[in-house]
Amino acid sequence: IGAGGLGSPIALYLAAAGVGTLGIVDFDSVDLTNLQRQILHGVSDIGRPKVLSAAETIGEINPDVEVVQHQEGINSENALKLIDNYDIVVDGSDNFPTRYLVNDACVMSGKPLVHGSIFMFEGQAATFLPGKGCYRCIYPSPPPPGMVPNCAEAGVLGVLPGIIGTITAMEAIKIILELGQTLAGRLLLFDALDMKFREVKLRRNPQCPVCGDNP
Repeated sequence: IGAGGLGSPIALYLAAAGVGTLGIVDFDSVDLTNLQRQILHGVSDIGRPKVLSAAETIGEINPDVEVVQHQEGINSENALKLIDNYDIVVDGSDNFPTRYLVNDACVMSGKPLVHGSIFMFEGQAATFLPGKGCYRCIYPSPPPPGMVPNCAEAGVLGVLPGIIGTITAMEAIKIILELGQTLAGRLLLFDALDMKFREVKLRRNPQCPVCGDNP
């Protein structure tokens, strides 16, 4: 979800790793201000749909990858249909309504969700497997509209989404290969200014309105 700062390294590394089908959901077009962090795109792509630019870049890295372009925003009407044909959902969106929507759709569909988010100099990543908690177990409800600015409004260090994006790509690959230990049950927090990682343990909340005992 998203072909921006997080979606760029996610898509590039999944394609390079040989993931056979990548569906990319993004309604936006490339803007000059995107280029310091959205490495899927270049100057010649300014004004073009991000999904189209992404598909062409991916094709140069691995022409055997099928890129399904969803040039639309994800919303309550199309979310379940969009993710239905995919095995794993990786959320690289930049706003809270989309994060909560994608989380809820994944819980309802029984899909693994790899989450990444960034803000200025900080980022976080987590993996939510079916039946083992969800994003709402950490943050039950979104903040009021306008309370937290997105990257376009607050700014972000361009390298930061690359770091968080590659971590989430690694999580997706581990799920595919059934390899190692994912971030399921853990929230990974990264502070770029102090160059520190820390973890917070996560547990499924029985009172969660989406994945709890009485959803």
